[in-house]
Amino acid sequence: MQTILGSGGPIGTELAKALTRYTNDIRLVSRVPVKVNPSDELFPADLLQIQAVKKAVKGSEIVYLTAGLPYNYSTWAKEWPVIVTNVIEACMEFDTKLVFFDNMYLYDSNQLGKMTETATVNPPSKKGVVRAKIAEMIMQEVWTGTLSALIARSADFYGPGIKNNSILIETVFKPLSQNQKAKWMGSAHYKHSFTYTPDAGKATALLGNTEDAYGQVWHLPTAPDPLTGEEWVNCIAKAMDKKPGYWEIPKWMVRAMGVFMPIMRETVEMMYQYEQDYVFDSSKFCDRFKMRPTPYKEGVREVVQADFRNL
Repeated sequence: MQTILGSGGPIGTELAKALTRYTNDIRLVSRVPVKVNPSDELFPADLLQIQAVKKAVKGSEIVYLTAGLPYNYSTWAKEWPVIVTNVIEACMEFDTKLVFFDNMYLYDSNQLGKMTETATVNPPSKKGVVRAKIAEMIMQEVWTGTLSALIARSADFYGPGIKNNSILIETVFKPLSQNQKAKWMGSAHYKHSFTYTPDAGKATALLGNTEDAYGQVWHLPTAPDPLTGEEWVNCIAKAMDKKPGYWEIPKWMVRAMGVFMPIMRETVEMMYQYEQDYVFDSSKFCDRFKMRPTPYKEGVREVVQADFRNL
């Protein structure tokens, strides 16, 4: 049995598809789980409740934690440590391996131009502090030998079928599809990596089913030579056969919008990611597993074909 805790999101869905290569016994766990594959076992559970987590983990060889929480610092600070504590305890009790899907918020902002797995942990945001704390909680158990786990880390992501969990989909794909200008956070002249969600799902499944991958941090396969914001807009507009155009949204404007829009208020502290090159290096994974990340133009075409073909 391989179990996805926090199924249903973009990563959990792609992971469920990819796991069929390794097992037919897949358990999907969330408050309201929905099948991805016909044979999936659905297991409703609240990850904040330790007994529910233990029941969900029991009988699992591998557990993947891909849960997402509302994009709100107070929620993250309160709930992430509880969820991770519960999952660690359950995995240790049942001798289950853990794969934690993570982001790059904990990295030092001075190293965004070439992020590798050895980047300095020095989070520049409150949300980054939370991510650093929970990653350390997991790896501390790994280092003491009480837990078999790995961390699979992704850049910002995009992909087919994403409704509202990707900033690239929300600020570029959707406006252009409606004959509006795209909205690029910060300067559109910096490079910005995005991980393609089908690649992330396949790679996370592969890592979970590779014994010697445990005990390490891995960057999930992400195409090299990322586009600038302007290049992203032009690429997506061309794939849609739309007129390219965009607004740059500076930090002061995001802050002003935050007075009326809570999500923008939460985004202000993350604007450093759009004020310099953001280059996510996945060469460790690609060299080890010989997996070629989906090129950006190909990924854009697939998203347009899947979600925006009836323009």
